[in-house]
Amino acid sequence: MTPLSPGASELSALLARAADGDAAAFQMFYDRTATKLFGIILRILVERGEAEDVLQEVYVTVWRKAAAFDPARASPVTWAATIARNRAIDRLRARGNRPSAPLEDAMTVTDDRPGADELLATAGEATRLNSALATLEPRHAAAIRSCYFEGVTYEALAQREGVPVGTLKSWVRRGLLRLRTELS
Repeated sequence: MTPLSPGASELSALLARAADGDAAAFQMFYDRTATKLFGIILRILVERGEAEDVLQEVYVTVWRKAAAFDPARASPVTWAATIARNRAIDRLRARGNRPSAPLEDAMTVTDDRPGADELLATAGEATRLNSALATLEPRHAAAIRSCYFEGVTYEALAQREGVPVGTLKSWVRRGLLRLRTELS
C-alpha cells in the first residue's frame, strides 16, 4: 500500500466521516473536490447545465458509496474522478448525437477559469503527471490520455486502435498501475 499524501489523507478521513453520516465532512469533501470533478465532467459533456446535473448525481453517488471507498486501491480524488468520468460518459451515450448548444450561444459563455494561484498549483501536478506518463509505453500513455482526459470510451478507442476492448482495458490498467508507482 502506498502512503497517502497529506491532502489525500485528509480527503480519506472526510470520506470516512461522511460514510458515518457526517454531513459537514461531506460538505468539506465537496468543497475540496467539486472544481476538479466539474472540470472533468464539463470537458466530456461541454454543456454547462448538463455538467452541473451530472456533478450533482456524482456527489449523490459519493455520499451513498463513501463507505465503499478503499484508500489502498486509489486516492479519494481518483476514486471520485472515476465516478465523475463514468457518469459523464453515461450521459454522453444517453443523449446520442444531439448538439450540445447552438453556435450563437458561443459569445455568451462566461470565463469561469480558476485564478492564477490555482493554475500554478495545478501546473505542478500536471508537470508531474506528464513526466510520469512519459515513462509509460506510448500506447498505454495514449490510451490513458484518451480515456481520462478526452472522455473517449474504451469501446471507441479500441475500435480506433484496432484492438479488442479487453486488450485496451489491459493497457489502461497496466499504465495506471505504473503511474501509481511513478507518482508515489
